[in-house]
Amino acid sequence: MDTDGVTVRQEPDTLPSPWRSSRFRLFFTARSASLLADGMLMVSLTTAVLGAGYGASGVGYALAAWMAPIVLLVLVGGVLADRFTPQVMMVGADVVRLVAMLALAALLAAGGVRLWHIMALLAVSGAATAMFQPGLASMVPQVAEDIQRANALLRISEAICTLLGPGLAGLLVAYWDVAGSFLVIAAAYALSALGLAPLRKLSTAKDDSADPLWQRLATGWHEFRSRSWLWGVIAVWAVYGLFVFGPALPLGAALLTEQHGASGYGWIASADGAGTIVGGLLGMRVTPRRPLVAGALAMLFFSLNPLAPALGWSFTLTAVTGVVAGCGFAFWGVMWATSVQSHIPLAVLSRVSAYDIAGSIMVIPLGRALAGPAAESFGADRVLLFSAVTGVALLGVMLCVPAVRALGRAPAVGGPRDVGGPDGSGPDAGDGGR
Repeated sequence: MDTDGVTVRQEPDTLPSPWRSSRFRLFFTARSASLLADGMLMVSLTTAVLGAGYGASGVGYALAAWMAPIVLLVLVGGVLADRFTPQVMMVGADVVRLVAMLALAALLAAGGVRLWHIMALLAVSGAATAMFQPGLASMVPQVAEDIQRANALLRISEAICTLLGPGLAGLLVAYWDVAGSFLVIAAAYALSALGLAPLRKLSTAKDDSADPLWQRLATGWHEFRSRSWLWGVIAVWAVYGLFVFGPALPLGAALLTEQHGASGYGWIASADGAGTIVGGLLGMRVTPRRPLVAGALAMLFFSLNPLAPALGWSFTLTAVTGVVAGCGFAFWGVMWATSVQSHIPLAVLSRVSAYDIAGSIMVIPLGRALAGPAAESFGADRVLLFSAVTGVALLGVMLCVPAVRALGRAPAVGGPRDVGGPDGSGPDAGDGGR
């Protein structure tokens, strides 16, 4: 609990359930609606582009148009979230995404939609997403006292929406039309905005300084780099994204479809989603003293994800490994989000979160782009085997960082929340973290 800038440590079992807070229920509803819309977008977009006659390359261009603004603008989104409060930026972003999806639905309904229309509207939606994402981390500590359980519930919601979103979009496209699916996506963004709107009175620590944008970015960078546990994890995570997350999805999907058929791959993907739900449930109950250590050890199981298709395991064994891998991934996510939200000052949390997001996602598209050529040169199975081994090695490197191993659940009792990492580095330490 944070009171007047001082963190008071309580045992998890003594904290009230997040569900008892009306603010958390509103935030949870808003976040779930947004996640459902994101989950529907891929199927609806692919159907729209292919239906307009632009082929697989058109789908790639449209996805790039959506993803590029997120990568380019997420740091600016973090600055603006700390300047104008996360709630204001997130509601504004939802309104922009709502309008973009309504415009796309109208164009599709009218017929004759051009690829540049789709790309332009997706670029607008991607820019809004860049304004939305950094504020998420800052909202959680303000709507729930039990940050870990709140993150676990949000992780479970993410898993469920990831499973339901594509299926709902597919049903709408099949039994209504693609324009109708975008109307439902727009409605989901509208529900998100309505859920966030009443949270405008949260006691967010606004950055009211007159500093220019570049200086605010520099402040966020200093906060980020002054904590060796923080930049150490993100540095490892960037390499992990290149060599593990990048190849695992496209090559894993291709091999699993070849080995077990399209329906078999669908069931395996569902098993992974079910494991994510289990990992979220574990995140609600398990409260390790060293959350990053526990999360990294759980994340070791994610290497089973590329390993199973690489070695051609049976359908049953692959499905089981999907559950275990999803569980480990979700548990790590809960531990990481809780650590960041517990140790970073609220006044700069959105900016730090933006650096976290940027470092985590920037190299994944490169990894996916290189996956195909690497598979052609060495074989998809060998590339995935390399990914599995590299994933284990990188987590070992992460655990070798002293600050990662030492980071506890929360700052010391009665200590200021912005004292920095357990290695003594902090926003004013001046050691550069490296």
